[in-house]
Amino acid sequence: MTHLDGNAVAGDLSAVFTGDLSGAVATCAGCGVSGPVATVMVYEGMGEVLRCPECDSVLLRLMRTPGETRLDMRGVSLLRWRSAA
Repeated sequence: MTHLDGNAVAGDLSAVFTGDLSGAVATCAGCGVSGPVATVMVYEGMGEVLRCPECDSVLLRLMRTPGETRLDMRGVSLLRWRSAA
């Protein structure tokens, strides 16, 4: 099987990360609970840290600087949302 490089999904990824995901459902990699992103606990500091409301595990870390955005989603085992029609 042949493969392409990451540029092949650039358009798809840019479409995914542009909408409002507060209604998306995240599944915690720590405890397995699923719920809307809008219900997670958010802590602000040098960036934002989203924690599971059930077990307090870190779901996601988001940090923005003038030159880049960093996103660590290792605490989310699945993120799902309805596609725009």
